[in-house]
Amino acid sequence: MKIAELLHEENVVAEITARNKGDALSELAGKMVELHPKLNRDDLMKALLERERLGSTGIGDGVAISHGKLQEMKELALMFGRSRTGVEFDSMDGKPVHLIFLLVAPEESVGEHLKVLARISKLLKNPETRQKLLDASGPAEICATVASEEAKL
Repeated sequence: MKIAELLHEENVVAEITARNKGDALSELAGKMVELHPKLNRDDLMKALLERERLGSTGIGDGVAISHGKLQEMKELALMFGRSRTGVEFDSMDGKPVHLIFLLVAPEESVGEHLKVLARISKLLKNPETRQKLLDASGPAEICATVASEEAKL
């Protein structure tokens, strides 16, 4: 599955206000619950924070790919948040995060969500792609950038 199939304008927070990991995850989780009302926000936060306890999903180069699994999810759901000022995320390189993907998968999901996580990681390895996402004017341009850059993979 392609990232562009999961990412739409309503799934993008073009300027998150949070300055730390917990608040950033909470902000994105709140938006995801708005879009998926059957989700329980507390369960979502618990799943995300449990994953963070295993090790930060801040992978370096200003990128975090937070993820978790929930029983009530029937299909993959993706959110994207951008912070031009940066979020303290306990990243592997110790630097603030500017681009955050949040992926939630059904509890029984095995391969599909791993493929999407790998695809996001591959997409964001390119410094030019990261810069384009930082410079994008808003959700429409962010989605278009993801689609066009993903097509090059």
